[in-house]
Amino acid sequence: MLRLSKKADYALIAVKHLATREGGGSSSAREIAEEYNIPVELMAKVLQRLARRGLLVSQQGTRGGYHLARGPESISVADVIQAIDGPLTVTACSHQNDQCGQFAKCNVRDPLWRIRERIIAALATCSVSEMAAESGASAVPPSLAVS
Repeated sequence: MLRLSKKADYALIAVKHLATREGGGSSSAREIAEEYNIPVELMAKVLQRLARRGLLVSQQGTRGGYHLARGPESISVADVIQAIDGPLTVTACSHQNDQCGQFAKCNVRDPLWRIRERIIAALATCSVSEMAAESGASAVPPSLAVS
């Protein structure tokens, strides 16, 4: 089963929160954490990683906090997930550099790599602004919806 880490979930929550701020205002790690019942220390680490990856900008001081580094329409769900979890993997050999005992004879490696690329492409088509525009509980883009 493909599953996001808790940190990636929290990163998406935080980025969506920041995308819905009036006028692109800032929010502190504490403010976001308290609103969504997330441990403050964990939210702070997630926000710091997003800032190091260039998705957020951090401002120090009494009016400080975090805000999106660029427009929410130019930040994809894939950007956020990969900033937190690194490259998406489907199997242990999801990277061409990794070798395993079955590498030479594996008959599912290439199809699974193609599936991985499709998943990344689908996540890349959903922007943070799309997520922010969703008002209901379901924020699944049509390309990921299961019929």
